[in-house]
Amino acid sequence: MRTSIFLLPLALAACAGLQAPQPGQSESQLVQQYGAPSGRYPMADGSTRFEYASGPFGRTTWMVDVRDGRVTQARQVLNEAHFAEFQAKAPGMSRDELLRTLGRPGERKGVGWQGSELWSYRYPTNDCLWFQVTLGRDGVVRDGGYNIDPRCDPPNDKAPK
Repeated sequence: MRTSIFLLPLALAACAGLQAPQPGQSESQLVQQYGAPSGRYPMADGSTRFEYASGPFGRTTWMVDVRDGRVTQARQVLNEAHFAEFQAKAPGMSRDELLRTLGRPGERKGVGWQGSELWSYRYPTNDCLWFQVTLGRDGVVRDGGYNIDPRCDPPNDKAPK
């Protein structure tokens, strides 16, 4: 407990020191600052979208568009405003388009006998929620919505002995 109290300020300082990618920044500066992206996606306009996902328990994913070797825009996509935009166009979206829009999920799991998949995204919130997307066996998005993050479930001290 004591160790975590002392490490918390260091972790917060590290997070605070990392700035959002800036339009006009070169691709090499981007990679130098953030490292290798967790995904790269070709876009219809000829640009490339770099994904910087913070991992299965991380709550941010930066999507950075690069065209002609320069950053054109950067957006943290794991937030309620972006999820609302996503929900409006989600049904019928392909798996590839989902990856270009929200990036890789924190968790994937199979659901039911129909072969559906459930992709779950943690995001910055004071509530204990995550955003989930259902894909059919054909890789097409069916819907997306909020659910309780299972990490918030209390421990089960009443397990059978």
